Amino acid sequence: MSRCAVVQMVSGPDFSANLGTAERLVRGAAADGAQLVLLPENFALFDSSGLRTLAQGQGRGELQQRLGALAADAGVWLVAGSVPLMLLDNGSEVAAGRVRSASLVFDDQGRQRARYDKRHLFDVDVADTKGCYRESDYIEPGTQIVLVDTPCGRLGLSICYDLRFADHYQRLRDAGAELVSVPSAFTAVTGAAHWELLLRARAVEFQCYVLGANQGGLHGNGRETWGHSMIVDPWGKVVAQLGFGEGWCASEIDVQELQRIRQNMRVGEHRRRAAIE
Repeated sequence: MSRCAVVQMVSGPDFSANLGTAERLVRGAAADGAQLVLLPENFALFDSSGLRTLAQGQGRGELQQRLGALAADAGVWLVAGSVPLMLLDNGSEVAAGRVRSASLVFDDQGRQRARYDKRHLFDVDVADTKGCYRESDYIEPGTQIVLVDTPCGRLGLSICYDLRFADHYQRLRDAGAELVSVPSAFTAVTGAAHWELLLRARAVEFQCYVLGANQGGLHGNGRETWGHSMIVDPWGKVVAQLGFGEGWCASEIDVQELQRIRQNMRVGEHRRRAAIE
């Protein structure tokens, strides 16, 4: 048995304040016995227009160093929900005017173990006060799925809007994922309609633990996020959940129980591919 926690925040445009809140909540989850802690999407800066500025400044190494130091000091594996980065893993820069939205994984020694760049971008119209979201204006999509072995199991990485694309999670499951992380900033409208539904569906479909860390509140710029961060077990049961506002919740992760579920219902073996006529 191991223990995971999801952190919920109401991040704003103040990088220092946001990072201070993240550090406090991660330490709280660690003190409660969590071995792996997930932060939400855009935890360090909830300001689309400032992402490239952050990537050019603190995002060029300082933020990663602070996150690694936090993981080491708290003694946890830390999944930094999403941070804006200008450099790709090969050292080249993202196209001018945009950044990559990257989920970074640090081990309990502070070493970066994985990086996943968000593949699906939130270009939609929503019936809220903002009305229109166009992530592709300032984010360049990633191309690869990423998994990493952690003390809690083999973790598949995703970010927010990825949650609506089952094929992403099928590929993670095929590659051996036992739990998946979903750092998010679901809007109040889309969250109320689909957040829990999609998290539980992915858990049941792919027989994985699903860790959903969401932004949850009013952000002062006309945006409201849904909150209700949660952990869902492979049977689709919500085993830990928050409401609105900042905080964290945790649950035990039982990989043996996961394997029992997969053994009794061999969904992976039963999947059939039909030709399209």
